[in-house]
Amino acid sequence: MNGKNSPYTYADAGVSIAAGNALVKAIGPLAKSTARPGADSELGGFGGFFDPKAAGYVDPLLVAANDGVGTKLKLAIDQDRHDSVGVDLVAMCVNDLIVQGAEPLFFLDYFATGKLENGIATRVVAGIAEGCKQAGCALIGGETAEMPGMYAPGDYDLAGFCVGAVERGEQLTGERVAPGQVLLGLASSGVHSNGYSLVRRLAEDKGWQLDAPAPFDAERTLIDALIEPTRIYVKSLLGPIRAGRIAALAHITGGGLLENIPRVLPESAHAVVDADGWRQPGLMAFLQQQGAIEPGEMARTFNCGVGMVLAVDAGDVEALTESLTTAGETVLRIGTIESGDRGCTVRGGGGTWGTDKAWEARHLA
Repeated sequence: MNGKNSPYTYADAGVSIAAGNALVKAIGPLAKSTARPGADSELGGFGGFFDPKAAGYVDPLLVAANDGVGTKLKLAIDQDRHDSVGVDLVAMCVNDLIVQGAEPLFFLDYFATGKLENGIATRVVAGIAEGCKQAGCALIGGETAEMPGMYAPGDYDLAGFCVGAVERGEQLTGERVAPGQVLLGLASSGVHSNGYSLVRRLAEDKGWQLDAPAPFDAERTLIDALIEPTRIYVKSLLGPIRAGRIAALAHITGGGLLENIPRVLPESAHAVVDADGWRQPGLMAFLQQQGAIEPGEMARTFNCGVGMVLAVDAGDVEALTESLTTAGETVLRIGTIESGDRGCTVRGGGGTWGTDKAWEARHLA
């Protein structure tokens, strides 16, 4: 403790300049590993440059997105699972760009904590770099903020910012969506990064043993299933988008299937999702059973096994399914576009999503 007239330092207030410098040095190679055409500057400047011409664009529109990881971050912190939340951070941003037809070009992150623990911060940034590599975008900068008194010991927060590009005229706006088109779903890798406030509440109320084998999968622990990073769909979708084979895309985040699909529909189009069309993943069935969650609530809270939805012409379904499967995606035929008020209906028969009778949930945008 300082005496009344002793000189103060930043370290006395709980901020370590040396720790910050050491972190920048540690993560430099991680950022460099994500270099791509258009981005080759080093970390440490006041900003990062990107050259769209070097990336091959002639007349690009720039598209920006930012997001966080939500309370999945708290689960990761409590369970010492810091290595993959960076992938989630990137995924939530880049998947929002690809649905607009934009290729993610560069990414910046914001990491804030009360006391900088370089081992943890480096693990998080390593996950961010991995996500950037999966998406084909460059990690060109970021901010690390050490703010004593703002966060509980061990806690930190993350935010991500990404800019992408699409050639003028090739952007996806939803205006090509029309009745008669088919809805295809790309399988999710798990809960992704939405709904974790409910997941954590269930874990606490039901006393889940997170390090025990998952009740629905004896090959992995429950925490492994819950912390599985969000799937990044960019590289699989970029080719079909540029070939003009996709009318619209919806990233299934907060609001689930019910509220996200209408965001990309024109006024006269209504999406009808048939929940009988795919098998409910074991993790989703477990969550629903544990919380006695109604099917309609599942459809507006979780991705229900579908992380990305495509609206495509019926004649393109077979070829597109084949090419996406070859790219590593699990493709599900989940519904159709019909004439009607802009919105979405999710319905299932008896026995689907844990119910004995037929059900329906509807949302108008």
